[in-house]
Amino acid sequence: MKLLFFYSLRNLLTRRLTTFLTSGGMALVIFVFASIQMLAEGLEKTLVDTGSHNNVIVIRRSSQNEVQSVLDRSQASIVETMPEVATGRDGAPLAAKEVVVLMVFEKRGSGVKANVTIRGISENSLLLRPQVRLIAGRLPRPGSSEIAVGDVVARGFRNAGYGESVFFAMREWRVVGIFDAGRTGYSSEIWGDADQLMQAFRRPAYSSILFRLVDSAAFEKVKERIEGDPRFTLEAKRETTYYKDQSEMMAKFLRILGLSLTLIFSTGAVVGGMITMYAAVAHRTREIGTLSALGFQRAAILTAFLFESLMIGLIGGLAGLFFSSFLQFFTVSTINFQTFSELAFSFSLTLEIAVESMLFSLIMGFVGGILPAVRASGMKVVDALRAT
Repeated sequence: MKLLFFYSLRNLLTRRLTTFLTSGGMALVIFVFASIQMLAEGLEKTLVDTGSHNNVIVIRRSSQNEVQSVLDRSQASIVETMPEVATGRDGAPLAAKEVVVLMVFEKRGSGVKANVTIRGISENSLLLRPQVRLIAGRLPRPGSSEIAVGDVVARGFRNAGYGESVFFAMREWRVVGIFDAGRTGYSSEIWGDADQLMQAFRRPAYSSILFRLVDSAAFEKVKERIEGDPRFTLEAKRETTYYKDQSEMMAKFLRILGLSLTLIFSTGAVVGGMITMYAAVAHRTREIGTLSALGFQRAAILTAFLFESLMIGLIGGLAGLFFSSFLQFFTVSTINFQTFSELAFSFSLTLEIAVESMLFSLIMGFVGGILPAVRASGMKVVDALRAT
């Protein structure tokens, strides 16, 4: 059996051009498959990393996101005084009452318009988000028409750079700070004073309240208290759960799209691999007859040809995965289907995606090689030796 494996490897090296072209087709399929999976994984990771497990976000019941939510000032005041809410060093609740709206801005260079999330923040908003750090300037002063922008917004949109001014909501807002939130959704937001933004947009209520738990295990208790209070029409979620829900629809769409494209491309790759292996069988008829005459069983010949096909699939899978891994250095922007706002995120390659890609490439190799391998193993010795 070992001899047959070396025989198969030698044939792959001898037919280098055919091997390269066939495995190249499979590499393209794996590249598409892996890149779409990495895109969906990157989207989910960006939004999930945006939240903290110890933070709880409260929005109006049945609202899918903060943009759709309305939270009365009185309700927000009651929520922040609950005993499960942690307090800061000054004894004040670690809670942030915020307002979230969407505005259309033009991108630098292209002039294409896109929705950007504008978040009205309060004093504790930055404390509740340790992943956010200022890289230039400062946060907006309360009561002023100042804003701080995420680094993605500063780079991608007109008049959103440090020291520039942008006009919206019938006011001119000066950019006094730029913050970096890593690979999280906050990097695609604009922050300003909540009261000033509510006044500018003529909104009498908040969108949400975010607070930190005294004990992370107390979440179910505070959730029951908030959602069971007859004075409220609110729901509470862990911040990580809230942002994971935001990515669900978009990630599902990307995965369905990726699977559809992969099935289309893989059909062509499998047919190409099958043609290649049938051609190999046709050109090596005498070799197959010789192997049979030397005493090699049909199962051994079938295994040898199937091994060749699997090796082609393996080479294609490794190549496709190798090239798709470089996509991690790129950042893409798209519309979040849940909030309809611009969101920047990166491709993310995980061990699970790598394993799935390699299994898929081996499956393509198996499907493309099984029928030619059966044909090779089924040849009669006399007919094979007489072939020219």
